[in-house]
Amino acid sequence: MSRHEESLRTAQRQAQALFAEVIASGLLRPGMSESVLSDAIAALARERYGVRRHWHRRVVRSGPHTVLGYYDGPTDRQIEDGDLVVLDFGPVFGEWEADYGRTYLVGTDSKKARLVADTDAALARGRAYYRAQTGLTAGDLYDYVVALAAEYGWEFGATSAGHLIGHFPHEAHRDDHRFVIEHGNTTVIDELDAQGQRRHWILEIHFVDRALGLGAFVEELLTL
Repeated sequence: MSRHEESLRTAQRQAQALFAEVIASGLLRPGMSESVLSDAIAALARERYGVRRHWHRRVVRSGPHTVLGYYDGPTDRQIEDGDLVVLDFGPVFGEWEADYGRTYLVGTDSKKARLVADTDAALARGRAYYRAQTGLTAGDLYDYVVALAAEYGWEFGATSAGHLIGHFPHEAHRDDHRFVIEHGNTTVIDELDAQGQRRHWILEIHFVDRALGLGAFVEELLTL
């Protein structure tokens, strides 16, 4: 494994550890607003891991907000007992980006718990599908995970299912769809960059039930 790849793995492990501390510390609880939770997680990341910047805006979504996309801007909301809560953070550890997202259930509810479990299962299946293919395109991978949503009885909640990740700032640009996992993108995921280096990607799964106002989201490294 190259130093580049080990650095990306280390960044993701640190993001995983940060999320574990959020849960263990009791920060995620009913009565806390989304904005206050976001600020508290950023403060914890700064204190425990020296994180001074996030390469994308911090996202905390709860209850009916969990069906919304990244670019939506809902008003702030207090987390309630029984809510699903999505955390999507892009902390930069040193000079290396992480992009890590998970959904947590505050309380107990069998349907909501199944939604979270299904997104986790789809993430694993998406990664296995990528590893089993040669020359897989970003568009083909998007279509595969969208089909998984229907198989599990949900709707896929986004027009994309991931993007590039790397050294800060990474190669992708907001308007460059070559570096987004979306329908019709013919970019081969294992295609090398301009320097002949392997690119690395994040896989994102967002399953929703819009009628019930339920959504769950999970993301992490695809290619490592």
